[in-house]
Amino acid sequence: MNVTKTISDGKELVKVEGRLDSVNASQLEASVKEGLDEISELEFDFSKLDYISSAGLRILLSTLKSLNAKGGSMYLSGCNDTILEILEVTGFKDILNIR
Repeated sequence: MNVTKTISDGKELVKVEGRLDSVNASQLEASVKEGLDEISELEFDFSKLDYISSAGLRILLSTLKSLNAKGGSMYLSGCNDTILEILEVTGFKDILNIR
């Protein structure tokens, strides 16, 4: 998995490539938590994400809760059919903002 972050004007873009699973989820979690207090909007670009496990979904949920608590927002973009199916089956499609 490869994670690239860009922060500008209180907005953060996190591009995730490869597989997001229990082996590397802690890498994404550490990257996202770093600087979370300084942003109001977070977008995950999943256009190059091949797979997301429950460990990855847990990170999305905890990040969403943290941003909602301070009035911020979170979005997912670029989700392929595989990722959308995982989000649908797990019910995350109903609670996440997907563009």
